[in-house]
Amino acid sequence: MLPLFKGIVASLLLLVNTLFWACFLFSFTLFKIILPIPVIRRLITAILDTIANAWISCNSGWMILTQSMDWKIERPFNLDKKGWYFVLSNHQSWVDILVLQHSLNGRIPLLKFFLKQELIKVPIMGAAWWALDFPFMKRYSKAYLEKHPEKKGQDLETTRKACEKFKDLPTSVMNFLEGTRYTEQKHAEQKSEFKHLLKPKAGGMAFAMSAMGDQFKSILDVTIYYPDGIPTFWDFMQGKMPRCSVVIEEKAIPKELMNGDYEASDRYRLDFQLWVQQLWEEKDRRLETMRKQYN
Repeated sequence: MLPLFKGIVASLLLLVNTLFWACFLFSFTLFKIILPIPVIRRLITAILDTIANAWISCNSGWMILTQSMDWKIERPFNLDKKGWYFVLSNHQSWVDILVLQHSLNGRIPLLKFFLKQELIKVPIMGAAWWALDFPFMKRYSKAYLEKHPEKKGQDLETTRKACEKFKDLPTSVMNFLEGTRYTEQKHAEQKSEFKHLLKPKAGGMAFAMSAMGDQFKSILDVTIYYPDGIPTFWDFMQGKMPRCSVVIEEKAIPKELMNGDYEASDRYRLDFQLWVQQLWEEKDRRLETMRKQYN
């Protein structure tokens, strides 16, 4: 199958799959809006998550149908579909999201991503993410915050409010700690001390821990490596991503970091940043090992 033709077929299958499940999703979302009764809202939220999982399963189906790809996925055998997880991963491409969903769907609760505010405008998907209670974050530059200091900390407050919703049903809170996709240019501009990663941002994760630390079963530390180079989304749809390697490790959350005040406590903030730094150093070494396995 020619790459262009394969890309068109894959895109059509993705579109049809999305439109099909969106009809069900938005129908139940209407009831969630007009019936703001906590018990009913929790029931409808569970139904919406089930619909989203079905959409992901069908995505895996057309991916297998159209992509002759060599998947290498290492994951724990005892993952719990009824547990709460904090999932973190390195971020290189929009393809990462499909990779994460394909690797974890049906094994843990639905992944709820922290998304940039601008993504709510994406046709169909933006409304779907909103219906599924994905938290939308609005980022401000340092220059803007200097002129509007009242906006400082707004992202973290959004995180706290989102996590309050996640307490009702088993949820996997997903965060790309780098905050943006990895590129060589960004890596150079940051002067990152990591060989394969951008610098991690601990604030959002810390606030999630503050809001839900006692509920999180553990951390799922995901490392994604593309042996043939980082693909664009269109590369992926055309079948130009022949191999993908994913390592998923379950890690305990230090008890002393499960609850704390990241803004008010200097000690807690330093301890949390040091822990995240250690996680990122381990991930950087893991990526180097994965790279050597293929080269």
